[in-house]
Amino acid sequence: MFRKTTLKNGLRIITAPQRGTEAATVLILVGTGSKYETKKTSGISHLVEHLVFKGTKKKPTPLEVIEPIDKIGGIWNAFTGEEYTGYFAKVAAPHVEMALDWVSDIYLNPLLPKQEIKKEKRVIIEEINMGYDLPTRYIEILWNKLLYGDQPAGWDIAGTKDTVAQMSRQDILSYIKSQYVASNTIICLAGRIKEERLILKVKKYFSSIRTTQTKTKPMVIERQSKPQYLLHPKETDQTHLRLGVRGYNFFHPQRYAQDLLGLILGGMKSSRLFVEIREKLGMAYYVSTAVDASSDTGSLATQAGIDNKRVGKAITVILKEYRKISQKKVSEIELRKAKDHIKGKMALVLESSDALASFYGIQELLEKKILTSNEIYDKINKVSASDISRVARSIFRPANLNLVLIGPFKDKDKFLKLLKL
Repeated sequence: MFRKTTLKNGLRIITAPQRGTEAATVLILVGTGSKYETKKTSGISHLVEHLVFKGTKKKPTPLEVIEPIDKIGGIWNAFTGEEYTGYFAKVAAPHVEMALDWVSDIYLNPLLPKQEIKKEKRVIIEEINMGYDLPTRYIEILWNKLLYGDQPAGWDIAGTKDTVAQMSRQDILSYIKSQYVASNTIICLAGRIKEERLILKVKKYFSSIRTTQTKTKPMVIERQSKPQYLLHPKETDQTHLRLGVRGYNFFHPQRYAQDLLGLILGGMKSSRLFVEIREKLGMAYYVSTAVDASSDTGSLATQAGIDNKRVGKAITVILKEYRKISQKKVSEIELRKAKDHIKGKMALVLESSDALASFYGIQELLEKKILTSNEIYDKINKVSASDISRVARSIFRPANLNLVLIGPFKDKDKFLKLLKL
């Protein structure tokens, strides 16, 4: 179970004690990410995430920042998404207070030295270059570009090489001042912990945190009246494709039916598209279907790496399965397998203190409420075969189709004409 404590300054603390573990995790989540950026500051959330490790008032050099966790065999990292940024340390339980001090320090006291900003910009530009060279990563960027175009939801989380290069120290300071405030921050503590003692420590560390209002993100604009297609010509040995549809965000009442739909189609090694495309037809090494849902956007898409000569066939097979699941109810046996799979996966993942911290913290941050795993299981159990069919018919429509290809092609019409249901 978990406990939520809200301090007078608006800071929220989520504690989740676990038995049978020797680990503990401290995670700080901030409700800001790439969807909160402007054209000028695209990539600033990710840049800040990098820069907090480059020195603090107590530990002025990068080595002094990272070495304490290394010395105790801990794991530390950070991540940036569209709607949140996170910083964490996972350590052996006796060191959890040190981990809290460490994560709090990088959040509250980054120095942001000009020389380190200059160097880290170069690091991030190389990270962007790496993403361009990895088709399985770059296709995700192109997918968002196709769906949402020139607005924050359609931009790469890392920004562009130009926006990163041109970001000033003042831009960074202003962004932190605006977004890194009490009401927009959650401290998550999970594992073998002493709740009361750690809550008192958090109160002490964060007594002077800013309490100003944060900047809100712009509303996502979605427009689509016909199938959309984006081709990125590249000399590759196989074509990477992503084919899918706009779907529901996680506030939609049928979100769990959508999750199960994606799982049945391509989320398991025994799912329909994995069996059809890899096992029966031998067309791909990797093929999967996934649902991507946030607070204001959602999509379901199948991604695969296909022999360049068999791309058309793969598109046809994927669309055939989309059409089939829209027209015929899934069996109770298949539905039960999907439900048991998703519940079993969640049970395994949540054995880890870092996963548990994220599980509770992200729910609170984005949804302003927390469901336990058992409450989520109950919602999954209530999904019927009719619900799956209803969702499939709603999202699998010709005008809702989207296709991204990375491969050695120039003729767009060759694949666009295949987008039919």
